[in-house]
Amino acid sequence: MGLFDRLKQRLTKTRKALSDGISGIFRGGRVIDADLLGELEELLYTSDLGTIAASLTQDLARLHRRGELKGEEDVRVALRKMLLERLEQDGGEVELTAKPTVILVVGVNGSGKTTSIAKLAHRFRSAGNEVILGAADTFRAAAADQLEIWAQRNGADIVRSRSDGADPAAVAFDTVEAGVARGMDVVIVDTAGRLHTQKNLMDELHKVRRVLGKRCEGAPHETLLVIDGTNGQNAITQAKEFTAAVEVTGLIVAKLDGTARGGAIFGIKEALGLPVRYIGTGESLELLEVFEPEAFVDALLSAE
Repeated sequence: MGLFDRLKQRLTKTRKALSDGISGIFRGGRVIDADLLGELEELLYTSDLGTIAASLTQDLARLHRRGELKGEEDVRVALRKMLLERLEQDGGEVELTAKPTVILVVGVNGSGKTTSIAKLAHRFRSAGNEVILGAADTFRAAAADQLEIWAQRNGADIVRSRSDGADPAAVAFDTVEAGVARGMDVVIVDTAGRLHTQKNLMDELHKVRRVLGKRCEGAPHETLLVIDGTNGQNAITQAKEFTAAVEVTGLIVAKLDGTARGGAIFGIKEALGLPVRYIGTGESLELLEVFEPEAFVDALLSAE
């Protein structure tokens, strides 16, 4: 099964909301007019395309006035082109540019952060890389336990503190130290779920980044922000809080298989200008897809 077919299958809720909605609007051979365009704009909003829904509709209206939109198929073709333009980006898969390549992972609790780390480790391990995980989320004892279970399943090493409330920066430092000493290819460091109101935790995140850089030149080489895809437009607010506090290099949008809000990716891209590196499309370890805009848009607009 190719990426398009996998995405079409796993993004069923978002696809039905958007693609089936378009078919419903044109049912009965309706012609394009102001009323139809108004319904289309409402559909784009409810598919969680957010702020870009209005500009998309305006562009469609302009094409219609120029005689370039005759019916449903023309609208689908035009929408595909517009949505792809809004997803233009550099880079998908994280490149291992150093040995070890250090990846810092941030995001609020419940966003799917720990599971996404496990899936990342699985991707790298499956490609033949040696991986070590750092359990620097020391504020939640269960977080380190959960990460250790995932590490064992992946055959990855892990560094963690055995005492609650340990210094996260110390765990991060020890993880890179172990990664260098053991000749690891990838170091992935988990962090506590942080909210913008928790200034001390944001300060802690800065400290973790400084410590990583001191032990390994250029580290962290990637800082990935995990966003819960089921939060739709609320995910943008979360993302802005993190990007204001730390230099994020890319996004993982998790839990897209269980939501009709996959369209939020477009708003996230527009608001942040950051590349979406991976999308989570299920619970299994292998269900972390490298984000490919063309396959994603085609899966959303597929009429079947």
